[in-house]
Amino acid sequence: MVSQKLTIFLDRDGVINVDSPLYIKTPREFRFISGSAEAVALLSQKGFHIIVITNQSMINRGISNRENLDAIFATMKAGIREKGGEIRDIFYCPHAPEEGCSCRKPGPGLIDLACKKYAIDPQASFMVGDSAKDMECAHNAGVGKAVLVLTGNGRKALKSLEAKQIKPDFIALDLMDAARWILQQQQGSLKEP
Repeated sequence: MVSQKLTIFLDRDGVINVDSPLYIKTPREFRFISGSAEAVALLSQKGFHIIVITNQSMINRGISNRENLDAIFATMKAGIREKGGEIRDIFYCPHAPEEGCSCRKPGPGLIDLACKKYAIDPQASFMVGDSAKDMECAHNAGVGKAVLVLTGNGRKALKSLEAKQIKPDFIALDLMDAARWILQQQQGSLKEP
């Protein structure tokens, strides 16, 4: 077991960093959303394991390559480390939607892989994302609580989720708002007999 620590699965684009319809192809294009690195640091310092779960179809679409993606991840991890936080691991799907793989969100494959690798109980975990796919992925993987952030595609996702009758456990303004809510949930569960 992962030393009794709980896990938070985070989407990347639109949650941690500013998203782009043209994809984030190089480290130069990566920009943290205000407060997001601090939010990851806060959660890390409170004992949560942070695992990033992200679709990166730009790889199989030929828009960028794995070397650039690795460099983007390194930039993200370094920025979070500077704030005192840590990302335990990153799982990504390189496939385009038409490839029909189970690891592409909303499929549960990436979370399933992370849970298997680290013996994580998904029911005791949280997922934070900015899209309907993220919320569906959390549901499909049996994640205990799903948080939709209104950064990135969050506002657009609300309508799609309503049509699909999927309700996030919390709607947060941004990742810091989500982090504070998660910490409140944990404090509440620790007080229960």
